[in-house]
Amino acid sequence: MESRSIASAYSFEHAIRSRTTNQQGPLNSPPPRPSTSRLQSSLTERPFCTKQFVEEAATKPREETVLYLAYGSNLSNEKFRKDRKVKPLSQINVQVPSLRLVFDLPGIPYTEPCFANTARRDPYHDPPQYAVSKTDEKTALLEEATKTSKREKRWTKGLIGVVYEVTPQDYAHIIATEGGGAGYHDILVDCHPFVSSDPKDPVPSEPILPPFKAHTLFAPAIPEDGSPPKKGHRVRPDPDFSQPSARYLKLITDGAAECKLPYEYQDYLLSLHSFQITSTRQTIGKFAFLALWMPFVLLVFTISRLFADKNGIVPAWSAKLVNAIFEAAWASYDNVFKPTFGEGERTVGDDDESDDGSEDNRTLRRAGSDTEVEKGLL
Repeated sequence: MESRSIASAYSFEHAIRSRTTNQQGPLNSPPPRPSTSRLQSSLTERPFCTKQFVEEAATKPREETVLYLAYGSNLSNEKFRKDRKVKPLSQINVQVPSLRLVFDLPGIPYTEPCFANTARRDPYHDPPQYAVSKTDEKTALLEEATKTSKREKRWTKGLIGVVYEVTPQDYAHIIATEGGGAGYHDILVDCHPFVSSDPKDPVPSEPILPPFKAHTLFAPAIPEDGSPPKKGHRVRPDPDFSQPSARYLKLITDGAAECKLPYEYQDYLLSLHSFQITSTRQTIGKFAFLALWMPFVLLVFTISRLFADKNGIVPAWSAKLVNAIFEAAWASYDNVFKPTFGEGERTVGDDDESDDGSEDNRTLRRAGSDTEVEKGLL
């Protein structure tokens, strides 16, 4: 789908900037919780048309705040406050049972294979890796007990994230930096606050407190009406196959720690495996792929910025150009680079039954591994 291409492209542009401007600076202390009256007023809100909202944001009074749900790299203070220059008025940690975290937005093979996204979640009809029915719970526990190797943890309690209260102008800026309204569309989701702000407390299987509503940017794998996806950026048959880079995962895990998300969820995030190159052939493939496609990628980003309007909205022809470049890049990976140079989306030999590199991944993200991640785009 074309919108997913735009979302992927702008996520990759942010990755480039993070690699070249990754300088730590002083960060503000967390803002207070949103007021009870603001949370209650959200129950009557409706989703925005992103392009229209961006166009009209400048005229909106700053009192008309937006509750925005973040779950990926925007958990990071360094990314959200410093890079995007957004100053939240308030924030609150939440559980969102209707969504789950996925890494199904394609990036660039060998370097930034994928980025975080959300998918609709039905606790009773999700695939087994996301939810276990009560009748199968005993069997699943027995199977887990018989396995001797470690594996990535499974998370079955919905999306955990942070809701920021921001001005309409800041939310318009967020939309503009995520593709100018062409990458995602705005949805409203029920967000449940936690009973306690202590991160040591376990996450309930089902939310306890009543919800409020928050806006978030959503790039579905298939159209919301259930119709077949149109021709456009590839839709993975397995959204869990690709692994994000260590750099990108570290942004999320650092952000989760900064926001004091529940330790249980932080442990799940730290268990996720990142993509690592394990052979000389893959290294050659990475540099060959970047040498071929990076000039085109940088060109389309430059063109998009030049022709974006004052609100950051990119013209339709620019969005189509970005889509075409990313389509061609992934087609070349599928048909030429992967058969010739090897896997560029998932660490070779890394699957659910293996712990190869798992501890290394955790150490890499915690330590920052500045030297290694900087090599990706050189």
